[in-house]
Amino acid sequence: MTPDTVMAIGSRALEMTLALAAPMLLAALITGVVIGAFQAATSINEMTLSFIPKLVAISLTLAIAGPWMLKTLVGYTHELIVSIPGLIN
Repeated sequence: MTPDTVMAIGSRALEMTLALAAPMLLAALITGVVIGAFQAATSINEMTLSFIPKLVAISLTLAIAGPWMLKTLVGYTHELIVSIPGLIN
């Protein structure tokens, strides 16, 4: 296994991690900005007001994007396991 192969596998793993985490992170970001704007406009400084909607948004995103995320992760894992014989030399 060459250093280039190791770097390629690591790079692909980081890309996969980013792709799988992005939907939930974006949902939390958008929800946080909307709730933050609402809190700034109404001068409400309640911490649970920002936590609960983020939790709901992430749960909904996971329910909607979960099958795609699972399919992507299983495909990547299958691809990685199938490539093992070629990596060992």
